[in-house]
Amino acid sequence: MIDHYCCEPAVFGRLRSGPLGPYIDGFAELLFQQGYSREAGAQKLRLVSRLSRWLGRREIGIQLLDEQRIKEFVRARGKRLGRRPGTRPTFTALLEYLRQAHIIAEPRIPPALSALDRIEQDYAQFLRQDRALTPATLHNYLPAVRRFLVSRFGTGKICLRKLRPQDITGFILHDLSNFSPKRVQLMTSALRSFMGFLYQRGDLATNLAVSVPTVANWNLAPLPRFLEPAEVEKLLNVCDLPSPVGKRNRAILLLLARLGLRAGEVVQLALEDIDWEAGELLVRGKSAREERLPLLREVGQALADYLRQRPACPACRRVFLRMVAPYRGLSGSSTVSSIVRRSLARAHLHPSHRGAHLLRHSLATQMLRRGASLTQIGQVLRHQRVQTTEIYAKVDLVALQALAQPWPGGVQ
Repeated sequence: MIDHYCCEPAVFGRLRSGPLGPYIDGFAELLFQQGYSREAGAQKLRLVSRLSRWLGRREIGIQLLDEQRIKEFVRARGKRLGRRPGTRPTFTALLEYLRQAHIIAEPRIPPALSALDRIEQDYAQFLRQDRALTPATLHNYLPAVRRFLVSRFGTGKICLRKLRPQDITGFILHDLSNFSPKRVQLMTSALRSFMGFLYQRGDLATNLAVSVPTVANWNLAPLPRFLEPAEVEKLLNVCDLPSPVGKRNRAILLLLARLGLRAGEVVQLALEDIDWEAGELLVRGKSAREERLPLLREVGQALADYLRQRPACPACRRVFLRMVAPYRGLSGSSTVSSIVRRSLARAHLHPSHRGAHLLRHSLATQMLRRGASLTQIGQVLRHQRVQTTEIYAKVDLVALQALAQPWPGGVQ
């Protein structure tokens, strides 16, 4: 595979010299699988070759290669090498490759964890193993808990037994002025769970979970934000279809707009979740629920068009990948929301809410206007509770007008 990035026979000898020489072909294979271009891959191989020759001159065996040796090499080569954008990722990938192939050992001494890191690590393990919560929930809970502990103890020693109810209420009151009520509500759920965890393992003498106040955020208070049908079509048409990125983005937007998928469900979609013969899509939703949805013709065609140009990445079974090397699945829901925001900007649409959920709301609103019942909408959106769907009744202006009572005293 080394010849894919280098076509000069004279260069082969230099690349294969030194302690890393026998493994340069395997590393080149890894770069090829991750989708690096000829130029980028050749640059990384030259960097590894320089490291190999440096190790050889100092008679350092490959078994002694670790992060510290690489730091010594970078210092020896000067500051300019250390400042190059690809230097650190190249050596990180090299060490990972050599360790996975059992050529070098894992780090003998893991980095020391701070007290805050250990608490967060133990709490994360509790959420995963004892509560069986999804990675998305951990992604929401852990930063809130960490921020609370930092606000209470700062950089000093963390003494959990010193936590008091006023610490919790003060933190929440501060957040009420900086975040939306729904975000603060999520944060209080995280704190309530965390306090229960601390009490359960004996870090607290009393269960402070009961001291976490509730945040007023009535479910039916706001109007659901949505796009009109013409605006949805305008959004779908702005994708640059000839390009692989355009085909990927259009397929993502169609899953959001036609099937009402959540951003996280789009991210988790795997190649084996598409049943082309049955015309179905397996969706992994909230609370680890799995449900099958009909694969609409338009959505299926967009997925097929994208998959024909999807980067080859045998190590990743996710449907949607980032389109620059190294190829891997989208990082999370925020990436999907970013795709929606960029598409809205190109379509010159400026709604107050620009996240991925906007298209889910738009689908429900359009269904309601076409005569679908709230029960039918809840089934399509896969709501577990009827109350979750009731908010869409507020956008049915025709039905609401029939319920409106005359103003007492008549028109003034």
